[in-house]
Amino acid sequence: MTARPRAPFVPAVYSLILAILILGPLLGPGYLLMRDAVSTPRSYLTDSALGLTDAAARAVPQDALLATMSAVVDGGLVVKMILLAALWAAGWGAARMVRAVLPTAGLGPQLVAVTVMVWNPYVAERLLQGHWSLLAGYAALPWTVCAAVAIRRGHTHGWFALAACLAAAGLTPTGVLLATVTALAMLAAPGGRSAPWRRVAGALILFVLASAPWLAATALSGGGDGSDPAGVAAFAARAEPGLATVGSLAGLGGVWNSAAVPDTRTTLFALVGTVLLLGVVLSGLPALWRRRRHPVVSALAALALVAVLAPTFGATSWGLDLGRWAVQNLPGAGLLRDSQKWVALAAPLYALAAAAALLRRPSTWSVSAVLVVLLALPDLAWGVGGALRPIEYPRSWQQVASQLDTDPNSGDIAVLPAGMFRKFSYTGPAPVLDPAPRMLPEDILQTGELVVAGGVVQGEGSRAQQVERVLLTGGSAADLASLGVRWVLVERDTPGLLGESATTLAGLDQPFSDEYLELYRIDGDVAPHQASERTRAAAISAHVLWALLLSGGLLGAGVLDAYALRQRRHQP
Repeated sequence: MTARPRAPFVPAVYSLILAILILGPLLGPGYLLMRDAVSTPRSYLTDSALGLTDAAARAVPQDALLATMSAVVDGGLVVKMILLAALWAAGWGAARMVRAVLPTAGLGPQLVAVTVMVWNPYVAERLLQGHWSLLAGYAALPWTVCAAVAIRRGHTHGWFALAACLAAAGLTPTGVLLATVTALAMLAAPGGRSAPWRRVAGALILFVLASAPWLAATALSGGGDGSDPAGVAAFAARAEPGLATVGSLAGLGGVWNSAAVPDTRTTLFALVGTVLLLGVVLSGLPALWRRRRHPVVSALAALALVAVLAPTFGATSWGLDLGRWAVQNLPGAGLLRDSQKWVALAAPLYALAAAAALLRRPSTWSVSAVLVVLLALPDLAWGVGGALRPIEYPRSWQQVASQLDTDPNSGDIAVLPAGMFRKFSYTGPAPVLDPAPRMLPEDILQTGELVVAGGVVQGEGSRAQQVERVLLTGGSAADLASLGVRWVLVERDTPGLLGESATTLAGLDQPFSDEYLELYRIDGDVAPHQASERTRAAAISAHVLWALLLSGGLLGAGVLDAYALRQRRHQP
């Protein structure tokens, strides 16, 4: 028997309220600039934005989308709206998933599922790390389950919905992999109105289409020089106070960066919060166990088990050795090195189990469960304890961007100080990714080298490393020009290594300088290193294909879903 939905809009509204409660301070004027998260007033469709440099294509189609949209709408607003929509969709999707898999679930269980999906350490830690686009992939997971259920039941709109889910998750390569693994687990399970192999084949085709931007970029750019094996240990999952690594992961926590966690996860309250969250989830497992023969439930359970145990193994000495071998010998294995992000695959089961615990309980039990989940992580509220706050850029950045935009000389930009991360006077205490690559209309040459836990993880590609070496050793302008460098940008308002660069800069023209930035120009001939028009056209075509898949999937799913709803209402 199916529960008749009462006020079906309530879970969507409740999820939106939670999203606003989390992001509140960030929604004011200004820009998101915190650790890996960079939003700017305007960005540009450079080779880097298309993934056509020798660095790994980790930020496509994200950067190209922002470059396109920020030409019309302020880029900072675009990032905020995508992030707000992601958290909203994550919770709303959890409620829809509960209705699809547990049709007898009423409003109370749905609201508990919304809370578990939105209010947990995974969301908090990825916000603090700046992985706003990864949360779009996370938000797609419960909707992917709904799409797979519809496909298994023979509904055509399920394929359109799955296309939209994979494309939305495909804002980053990791996101589309998360959604695709979820879809394959659902569709490969036996049963349903079509053969499993047909469903799996269809999902794989959609995966390739949704991944077109980064697959094309990798093929067109040569894929870089591979990932540094040192990154495997640096980005391994981490045990939190009072918890072993497996306990942190089971509680949807354990991100590699110990600084990118809420304050309560840095104390023994991490143990308390994990017990509270798992208490709600585990109380629903008996109800799900009775449905273990349901293929969707069993597939979600298997996913959750692997999502917790695999990163746990990856943090052991054997797992680290295997990971180092993989990134050295398997193309694309560098995507797996931040192993904790894969624990997102457990979130749909957690939301479903929490709802199952309340199936035959009074509504007061649902209220209590919601409060328990909220209290398990109290400082997720209001910008994760106030850490997420917008910043304002100095006018210097816009002045430099205008200078570059109007200057007839073209060429790449080298930046100083060395390194990828900055500590500006106008940002918070956390280091931030250099905004120059997304702020300026020319390609920025950076090595991609990261300092993690006192160690160094090398980036991909070699040209940026050569450029940095020339600057730090006081090399000549001719050496820079031979490497495709037209400009040198010095970011004065941040500490960092400058080496002997003053020797190089002394002989260059300086069209701009203030207290924040200095811009130097190398005159004469500069060796071209830009991608060809043909290569850029191929990359842009892949991005257009992704955009068509997203819009077509959303439109098709919406039209067919509305038609099916109308048909049901007119049935006698």
